[in-house]
Amino acid sequence: MKKIVLLSLLIVPAILLASGGDAESSRYFAQTGRETDFWPRAVNFIIFASLLYYLLANPIKNFFKGRTEGIAGQLNEIEKKLQAAKDEKKEAQNRLDESEKRAEEIIADAKAEAVILAEKIATGNENDLALLDKQLEEKMSLEERKSARDAIDEILSDNITNEDIMIDEAKVVEIISKKVA
Repeated sequence: MKKIVLLSLLIVPAILLASGGDAESSRYFAQTGRETDFWPRAVNFIIFASLLYYLLANPIKNFFKGRTEGIAGQLNEIEKKLQAAKDEKKEAQNRLDESEKRAEEIIADAKAEAVILAEKIATGNENDLALLDKQLEEKMSLEERKSARDAIDEILSDNITNEDIMIDEAKVVEIISKKVA
């Protein structure tokens, strides 16, 4: 489509100029020996286009080359940032997984410690209860002996007086030496 428009822009002015009046065309023919100036204009246009190409081709190429390199550089930078973000995400996911495992281990350890502490407390309580039972039995036997001794002392003190017991001096020395030894 663009070629047709460009071709029509070149041909339409040439046709219009070629259909010019007779007075001008005869004067032009008299000066140059030709009826139209199409070919000199075409040569001039080719020279003009060549000069434009010669002067502007390298700057335009450099501009587009620089733009292409800039876009490629930006694309590489974006890809690096994207890769860095993916690496950071993967690292964060690994740390999250590791933290979850560590949390599960901590919970399992805490449960195990709670069981061990509960067993220690239960064992300690059983030992304390056994010790209290033993102390109670000892205290009860002591109280039984004490009450028996008190009962015997009371019976003996009520029924027997010092006058009823006859002890000679040898017997007193023997009792005292037994007590001392």
